[in-house]
Amino acid sequence: MANQFERIKSEKDGLAVKAELEEFARLGWEKIPEDDRDHRLKWLGIFSRKRTPGQFMLRLRIPNGILTSGQMRMLGAIIHPYGSDGVADITTRQNLQLRGIPIEEMPQILGYLKEVGLTSVQSGMDNVRNITGSPLAGIDPDELIDVRGLTRKVQDMITNNGEGNESFSNLPRKFNIAIAGCRDNSIHAEINDLAFVPAFKNGKLGFNVLVGGFFSARRCAEAIPLDVWVDPRDVVALCEAVLLVYRDHGLRANRQKSRLMWLVDEWGIEKFRATLERQIGHALPTAAEKDEVLWHKRDLIGVHAQKQPGLNFVGLHVPVGRLSALEMMELARMAEVYGSGELRLTVEQNVLIPNVPDSRVASLLKEPLLKKFSPHPGPLQRGLVSCTGNQFCNFALIETKNQAVALMEQLEAELEIPQPVRIHWTGCPNSCGQPQVAEIGLMGTTARKDGKPVEAVDIYMGGEVGKDAKLGECVRKGIPCEDLKPVLVELLIEHFGAKLRHPPSVAESSSCSMTIG
Repeated sequence: MANQFERIKSEKDGLAVKAELEEFARLGWEKIPEDDRDHRLKWLGIFSRKRTPGQFMLRLRIPNGILTSGQMRMLGAIIHPYGSDGVADITTRQNLQLRGIPIEEMPQILGYLKEVGLTSVQSGMDNVRNITGSPLAGIDPDELIDVRGLTRKVQDMITNNGEGNESFSNLPRKFNIAIAGCRDNSIHAEINDLAFVPAFKNGKLGFNVLVGGFFSARRCAEAIPLDVWVDPRDVVALCEAVLLVYRDHGLRANRQKSRLMWLVDEWGIEKFRATLERQIGHALPTAAEKDEVLWHKRDLIGVHAQKQPGLNFVGLHVPVGRLSALEMMELARMAEVYGSGELRLTVEQNVLIPNVPDSRVASLLKEPLLKKFSPHPGPLQRGLVSCTGNQFCNFALIETKNQAVALMEQLEAELEIPQPVRIHWTGCPNSCGQPQVAEIGLMGTTARKDGKPVEAVDIYMGGEVGKDAKLGECVRKGIPCEDLKPVLVELLIEHFGAKLRHPPSVAESSSCSMTIG
């Protein structure tokens, strides 16, 4: 028997609601048919949020995380009318999610997106998510392949140039694609369903291909080699072929076993590769013996020279990726005044301003917004990543963003920490905050304390990114959030060389003291 989501897709393609959006806007959110409101609208990137009834989230598509200042300004203007409810979150896929939007405004807002060259189509549910790429594409002094064009072409193929593509609107589950052109695995290739990493074969530069990486509540798996090397000119065709094989053969009966890796497990990599060759119509070159991911993952916060002489990119730390409308407009202004009018998002939920001439760096660093979006954050703030948490997400079991920022500030005040430590928060086992790639990962759960249920976390450790990327493992379970700070102090001292600045005050607590957005 088909599961609920297969039934929903079989009864009406998700993209069909595109023609009904105007009618939904007239009806109001409470009168939209439930399957359309809660599920099919996600094919347009429109998410009904049970935590904020009547206020929808809009998930964009921003290939490679690259925006113009005009686009960023428009996005800020879209959420500005909604006050404190209107915020944007940078995601771990170099993307933006806009919050607080009433359904009545959605048709006009989608029109605004189209005017500035953006789309939100097929960004949710059983579709390909935002295509991630090297954040320094085109400006990296040590770049191998500029992947900006490839990420855009892959998106255009999947979405029919932003209009919606029924060929890929009924995948078994969601699907992640990442393309790296650098030496440091800035895209986290190992956690994508399909990933391309640079590699030389017979003296020619192309990509080795990985498949099957994913996180879910039931299982987390690292991507494995497909034993395929691909010329950059053939990346789009290979993406299309993999998606068609997955669409036609992916497992659908059990939704918890529908990601690509389950199909690879059932078939074996040899059968999967052979089926892919039949789909694409020719044999595929075997993988290069080694890839060119040779470095640990680079920290992009601060001022860094580009490969263009006299130009720099400035990495700004955005606390847990949360942006207000006015902050978005300020970022747009600064990109124009000091750079070339371009902004870039990273999978660490931060913002880069590229193409800043040497002569303008000092002035940029004096901008008031940089007191909050610092190019010199503390060692814990620097590597902090967080999912949405239960402020907006119904799946989340704990509040994440505010709690994460407050706790990192307290820890930095109490400890001398000799090195940055990557700490990721996620509100539930769906792992949107990717705790398994962190040095310390915190996954929301519940526990009992004094006989009562309380917010808690499971703690993961050992995640590595870059050359020797690997997933971390759970080391402690069910730590109540109110008891978390001393546990983190212990871990930071034992594993990361931290030292107490002074004895902790009895009055101090790990409760939230700062509101994000």
